[in-house]
Amino acid sequence: MAQLIRSYRQVVAAPEFLHWSRHLQLRRLLTTDEHPPPSKDETETNSKPGPKHSAKSPRSRSPLFSNPKYKAVIDRMIRVDHAGELGARQIYKGQLAILENSSVGPIIQEMATQEVKHLREFERLMMHRRVRPTALLPFWNVAGFALGMGTALLGKKAAMACTVAVEEVIGEHYNDQIRTLLSSKEFEDEDELRETFKTFRDEELEHQH
Repeated sequence: MAQLIRSYRQVVAAPEFLHWSRHLQLRRLLTTDEHPPPSKDETETNSKPGPKHSAKSPRSRSPLFSNPKYKAVIDRMIRVDHAGELGARQIYKGQLAILENSSVGPIIQEMATQEVKHLREFERLMMHRRVRPTALLPFWNVAGFALGMGTALLGKKAAMACTVAVEEVIGEHYNDQIRTLLSSKEFEDEDELRETFKTFRDEELEHQH
């Protein structure tokens, strides 16, 4: 089960699928300017040289703007995490369709609620950082729900074994990302993202106890 979840996270990060994302609604939202075209006066004003970013400016130091190589690393982290949290949410939705009124229903519901919170945060990060989603989101929506429902139909023990595997793999993945952010000075300004990973990791792993 754990290997299945790991394979899922590897596939959603595969670069060969990224060009398909332009057909997704979220991709269109990310690349659509919600503001009206600038007027002539605004264009002339914006064409004038503006103040340069100071050395203390987050924009000038962040890998989001400074180095495409490091921006690509951050983008991949957020993209994979978004897909993973969406898949986990769908797994729990599938399980709740069968076990909502059982003795394990409240436990699964608690984990599902937590995954929704995590998913919303990664959706915010994708919008803020202009990160493209994986092109396989529609597939993982269906596959995650099917996996959750399938394990629930096998019984409570199988369903709970699946949830443990999901939480374990996601926790390990967050640990890997935290280590990556600590491995280079290029990421030293990513404190907020690192703390987000730590918080979500701890919340995932607490369900194993």
